[in-house]
Amino acid sequence: MTRGPVRLDVAVSYAVPRAGIPAPTSFRRWVAAALQSRIRDADLAIRIVDENEGRALNRHYRGKDCATNVLSFPAEMDANVRLPKGVHMPLLGDIVLCAAVVAREAAEQGKPLAHHYAHLTVHGVLHLLGMDHQDEREAECMEQLEREILSDLGISDPYRVRE
Repeated sequence: MTRGPVRLDVAVSYAVPRAGIPAPTSFRRWVAAALQSRIRDADLAIRIVDENEGRALNRHYRGKDCATNVLSFPAEMDANVRLPKGVHMPLLGDIVLCAAVVAREAAEQGKPLAHHYAHLTVHGVLHLLGMDHQDEREAECMEQLEREILSDLGISDPYRVRE
């Protein structure tokens, strides 16, 4: 079975200093793992932001006045809209990761920072694909899929409580 997309364009932008934050190649690998056999052609953007931008986005789009670790913005495209040059379908959408929140959570949870970025990237991609965790059943399904994807990347269960 062929794994991963045939064509994958992941644009990564850093609105914070890159020191300690994974490189675009890492984000691309994590996105490809999340997509696996689910989609064969994909275009998406990842933006790494500071707490001010993360807070502003979370307040504007979710009504929550705090920075959060990851936000996902699935593309909502009208079939008659002409895409800008260089943008291809399926345009999945955008993922925003707040560097300070991700770093703080990784430290609090005793996880390697890169593993936490991988988890939140996979989590964000699954949201772009339409998955959610609004109820217990959805959450269990999404978390199990995240565990499987991360395991394939050599990353331990992000939901396991550390003793």
